[in-house]
Amino acid sequence: MRDGEPSGTARHVAAYRVGFDRPPVAFGDPEAEDRLARDVAAGTEIDPTARIADYLRARTSFFDRVVLSALDSATTQVAVIGAGYDARALRYAKPGVRWFEVDHPATQRDKRQRLDRLAIATPGITFVAADLAEEDISTVLPRAGFRPGTPSLLLCEGLAVYLAPAVLARLLAGLRSIATPDTRLAISTGIPGIDPARRAQFAARVAALGEPAALADADIGALLTAAQWRPAELPEPDQRVGVILAIPA
Repeated sequence: MRDGEPSGTARHVAAYRVGFDRPPVAFGDPEAEDRLARDVAAGTEIDPTARIADYLRARTSFFDRVVLSALDSATTQVAVIGAGYDARALRYAKPGVRWFEVDHPATQRDKRQRLDRLAIATPGITFVAADLAEEDISTVLPRAGFRPGTPSLLLCEGLAVYLAPAVLARLLAGLRSIATPDTRLAISTGIPGIDPARRAQFAARVAALGEPAALADADIGALLTAAQWRPAELPEPDQRVGVILAIPA
């Protein structure tokens, strides 16, 4: 990210999501999320026919399904790590569930200013400003009121690819240290097996937004194993998107 500026890639993701169909539920405020997304998307140019749109649609669908499954169970805490302009905490707000949004201070500041301007209330959300390259998530979240002994859902969507392997390793270990046996971790790692030309195009696009990819060809499976997370078996379409649902090993 450029110093002091909110995430440009997060704005693009929000702009694409405006046109996605999302699962309806009997609770929450989807209109509030849509208002925020449209506000973020204003002035952001995207191509809804590009491959990235299909990828983001599939990735969004996976994380939506994981969230709704968790909310149907005993989960009472959801932590969104690298939240960007994600607003599932609005769309899927459920009584008794606390959401924690962890993000870089510049992006989170811009998001909160937009929420205030749009008069969107956030009573169920705890905003946690943190630079994950410098701070330990196992300290940051409990300090904000996250209860480590409570079954939780941990979301890392669209984040890992921008973290250096050592930073991601520390993040995964920190999340594992505050996880119960019933906690689940959902993480996206980028498209597996992507051809070098498309990888280079992606790298150039995000670098132009001031957010160069850092993970490169790191072995995500090895990082998860080292942090004592065990990936669950997922359907083949989800595997193609490069998403992982992990449980404490």
